[in-house]
Amino acid sequence: MARKSEGKKTRTKRDPPSSTTVPPLPPVEPQATAPDVSIEVLAEFDIFSILRRLCLADLLRAALACHRWRRLAASCLPRAPPLIGHFFHPTEVNPPFPLEETKDPDTPAVFAPLDASSPRLSLDFAPEAFRFYLYDSHQGLLLCEPSDPLPKKVIPRFLVLDPATRRRTLLPPPRRDTVPDDRRWRSSRYYIGSALLSRAHQSKLCFEFVCFAIDGDHPRAWVASVDNGDCSWRALPRDEDVVVDFDPWLFEGRCVHAAGKIYWPICNSERVLVLDPVTLRFSYLPAPRALRIDALAVCKYRVGETPDGRLCLVTDGQQQLHLWVRGEGMSSDNGWLLERRIVDLSALCDMIPGMPSNRMLRTHCIWPTDMDAGRTGKVFIKTWGFGRYTYDLHTGKMERLPTRSGKDYAHPVFAYSLAWPPTFLAPED
Repeated sequence: MARKSEGKKTRTKRDPPSSTTVPPLPPVEPQATAPDVSIEVLAEFDIFSILRRLCLADLLRAALACHRWRRLAASCLPRAPPLIGHFFHPTEVNPPFPLEETKDPDTPAVFAPLDASSPRLSLDFAPEAFRFYLYDSHQGLLLCEPSDPLPKKVIPRFLVLDPATRRRTLLPPPRRDTVPDDRRWRSSRYYIGSALLSRAHQSKLCFEFVCFAIDGDHPRAWVASVDNGDCSWRALPRDEDVVVDFDPWLFEGRCVHAAGKIYWPICNSERVLVLDPVTLRFSYLPAPRALRIDALAVCKYRVGETPDGRLCLVTDGQQQLHLWVRGEGMSSDNGWLLERRIVDLSALCDMIPGMPSNRMLRTHCIWPTDMDAGRTGKVFIKTWGFGRYTYDLHTGKMERLPTRSGKDYAHPVFAYSLAWPPTFLAPED
């Protein structure tokens, strides 16, 4: 038998039978290229729905895209200035009760941002700031007075800072001839404090502020108008309708902005002094009669503002935190309504590590100092030797304010918001 060839086998490719021939594919018709899709095809309602879901920082960035987005972003802005953080003077931690409390803060003010998206601000652009204390924060400005003590007959210089634009201006006190016959009043004058009134331009140092003193048992206001460093003063007549029949030393120099007016608390008093920024007239606002403890004293209360903009008082009456709001009703007390009893002070003490167990000591170691002016619904709580805290009136959560370099938050803590609205989103005339 013949042997097959042992060489490499090869397979011959043969064409399939004609009956199984595959027909050629039909020609592919060229398709039209899809056009570039732009976000401009979205309706304004759709863009508005997107913008209003952005955080504030992203919303402001989106507003810079074009005129159309700027107009839509302006309608998404919150009505109230958004809180971006707090300024405060760090101070030494108080020793435990009954040792003497620490003195006034001796360090420049620092900024604590509200969250990670907030800008990081500082006062390093104002090297003279270490010689001044913060006295007010309003519309993106900080008002400071000298830390060195001055005679109470003397109205000080003022340092005004804009941390967002890093601008500053140092302003002189009013001239003596600002008040007619000034020499007549200087012997009885007692300077109290100052407050920011308004801001004419969001990105410039154009603003007004007021300072006031007691001249012959009546308050008198001086108003400064500032235009990019140029300062002009005018003095108002003494307010004869308001009589200061107590030692002016009892006034707190730092004011509170709430519900459109400015308030100066008075220590151990059942009323506060009020200034209307529009009329520049003073008046007294009485506290609830229920806050009186005895014939000589009233419990501690602080003026503030609720998150929805109502004037309120936070008190520690009856060893509890109470919230009073301004309003009339059958149970009205000097025009105040007790909205709710919030929490026992003893319960707050239980939340603080190291608080003494002695009930008498505990009552002396904790008290409310202020409502957060940033409308967060939180109360600042001060303790004697156990740090500073915030208490949320709605959630009941208590948090320790973080310290910096082993130092504590001094009183008060100033809420800081940017000038509002931003210049490029201000209403057009």
